[in-house]
Amino acid sequence: MENRGAQHRKERLADALRDEIGALLEGELADPRIGLATVSMLLLAPDGKSARILIHAEGSEAEVKETMAALNAAKGFIRHELQERLGLRRAPEIFFYLDQSETRGEKVEELLKRIKKKL
Repeated sequence: MENRGAQHRKERLADALRDEIGALLEGELADPRIGLATVSMLLLAPDGKSARILIHAEGSEAEVKETMAALNAAKGFIRHELQERLGLRRAPEIFFYLDQSETRGEKVEELLKRIKKKL
């Protein structure tokens, strides 16, 4: 029974982290390098001490790299805000990764189309 409670707490924490980081990305970060970026997925470690955040960023390759650099530079501020907003004793360490699933999906679709044409 206790394990289900811990799992439920972890899921609630992950949802709250995703929502708060999304709100910060929507306009509360004043860095002009951050373009149109959204949280596509948040993976919380089993112990809750770290979180991997997959970011979907719009724009050219250079703009996406700038957005990711700006987010990595703002980690401390974001972590502090999460701690205060969610009333956490210790906010998890956060790591930002670029979500490339959309571009990979497009490549797979293109390859499937090529195979169909050859058949």
